Amino acid sequence: MAAEYEDLPQDVKVEVQAFVDANVAWLSQVLSEKGTGSSEDYKKQALAIYTAVAGAQLIARIHKNTELFDELMVTYQQTGLIPII
Repeated sequence: MAAEYEDLPQDVKVEVQAFVDANVAWLSQVLSEKGTGSSEDYKKQALAIYTAVAGAQLIARIHKNTELFDELMVTYQQTGLIPII
């Protein structure tokens, strides 16, 4: 829904934003439990992870290839974008 965000009704926009915020907060918490950085660093990394996953979903959908999503997740882990926890 985020890809079509501007065309959504306002009440749906609020829910989409709440969904993103909740997921980024959760990711930030998980990262903080495994590391020694600052809370701001964890929030930035969590948003980067969330954004990468959302982008991978869009690309896999465009190509109608769910295996592409899995390949991208492995690549993200191999390059360090998404830590292996």
